[in-house]
Amino acid sequence: MKLALVTETFPPEINGVAMTLGHLAAGLTRRGFAVTVHRPRQGDAENAAHAAGPRPYTEVPYPGVPIPGYPLLRAGLPARGRLLRAWRAERPDVVHVATEGPLGWSALSAADALGIPLASSFHTKFHSYSKHYGFDFLTRPALAYLRWFHNRTRITLSPTDELNQELARDGFKGMKLLSRGVDTDLFTPAKRDPALRQSWGAGPDDPVFVHVSRLAAEKNYALLFRAWEAIRSVQPRARFVLVSDGPLRKKLQRRHPWAVFTGFLDREDLARHYASADAFLYPSLTETFGNVVTESMASGLAVCAYNYAAAARYVRHGENGLLVALGDETDFVARSIELARDARLRRSLGLIARATAENIPWGRVIDGFARDLREVANATPPGHLPTPTPAQTAAA
Repeated sequence: MKLALVTETFPPEINGVAMTLGHLAAGLTRRGFAVTVHRPRQGDAENAAHAAGPRPYTEVPYPGVPIPGYPLLRAGLPARGRLLRAWRAERPDVVHVATEGPLGWSALSAADALGIPLASSFHTKFHSYSKHYGFDFLTRPALAYLRWFHNRTRITLSPTDELNQELARDGFKGMKLLSRGVDTDLFTPAKRDPALRQSWGAGPDDPVFVHVSRLAAEKNYALLFRAWEAIRSVQPRARFVLVSDGPLRKKLQRRHPWAVFTGFLDREDLARHYASADAFLYPSLTETFGNVVTESMASGLAVCAYNYAAAARYVRHGENGLLVALGDETDFVARSIELARDARLRRSLGLIARATAENIPWGRVIDGFARDLREVANATPPGHLPTPTPAQTAAA
């Protein structure tokens, strides 16, 4: 089966969507799909990735522009004409559109013009970001655009049942589940690095709190640092590490010079940072899934997060992590302090979190995605009846 995967973010870019799509593309290729990834050029990062060795799928780069605040990420530009030429020359069996930007829109339009079956996935709640940037009035238009975009495809895949239900209530059609796995070979407690902990000023018994996420307004950093400040007041030996980058980095560094800011890290170094910490606090309220939650669990960390998305699916309160009712900031801070004070609790939660993560493989996720794509490719278009076979005609 020939799959055209269209996305405006892809490895080696570092974010949850890129990581997910990289796993899916590689996994489908191993299952016999001929995968072609259409994505923006990535400059130096792309050159370094190619130098590291060939990938099992084909990649076709397109023009793009840097995203403000994220110099390492690029948005695609419209490319309808080029996609039409490519797909007329070699027609894919199905087109899967993973992002809703100009390149994704071009793919929708081109595939529709050629009658190629379309699937899409919903990765980011862009409409919910508006209020975090002072543009509440854009929430409804943004949701309307996303609904229009995804309803042009035969199915839309999201990572949780609760998000599928939410989007269905908002008028999205054809919602199906595409969950997430976690790479437990990459993310493992075995990568704990005493030298790295020492570079943070942490002794063997000092609790280290790590946070991995885009440094942007929608990630609720006011609450994260409120919790970290509360931890500092009861546990002066605690250390705090913030991995990643984004528009808020300079401001956060100025306000919180006692925290370690690493910037973007490659996946191997990220795994070492996870494993060298002891706990992970995740106060975001805008996630579709939150891969960092399962990566933290796989790394053996005690996780405290709001009870939705990945945390709701995989964290069992008091057994392999701590859950907080959605929006309860007071309890979030209280649970964070609990983790800081109780080393035995951190170790117990982290051990069982690792065991939980070992049962979240990518294989089942990719198998389900492959089935969904085959169904889309083989479905009869609305308003069309299948042509009867000679045997059926004779029987009639």
